[in-house]
Amino acid sequence: MNSIKFMRLALLQAKLALIAGEVPVGAVLVKNNLVISYGYNQQITRNDPTAHAEIIALRMASKLLNNYRFSKNYKIYVTLEPCAMCAGAIIHVRLGEIIYGTPSFKTGACGSIINLFQEKKLNHHTILTGGVMQKQCEKLLKSFFIKRRNFVKNKSIKY
Repeated sequence: MNSIKFMRLALLQAKLALIAGEVPVGAVLVKNNLVISYGYNQQITRNDPTAHAEIIALRMASKLLNNYRFSKNYKIYVTLEPCAMCAGAIIHVRLGEIIYGTPSFKTGACGSIINLFQEKKLNHHTILTGGVMQKQCEKLLKSFFIKRRNFVKNKSIKY
């Protein structure tokens, strides 16, 4: 199944984020079953609050295609449900489908908190598919945050 294949690639991107000390989220942009671009979270590395995995992948594709707008033939595979910023960018580039791994109950804009894609007043609507390789995506994120919390908790300042 292609969804599994491309989500595995998104998970590899998420692992690159993990290695870089970033929240492990990865994205892969696909057209006609060919990878066009990819990205992983780089907010800390780039000191850029907009450097989410999806935005990195969209920027790479825009440069490669020399166009800021795509078509419904494009799909993005993301390990975590996109936030409102990323959902807005996806609406603007007019992607046909978002396939994500695990929901985001803190910032999800594909239905977990809000669903921007169901807003009838917006001019573009994207197909949403969630839960692809959810356990693997969720496990990577949970282990990252457990380690981060333990590090912060156990870090003591001695004067």
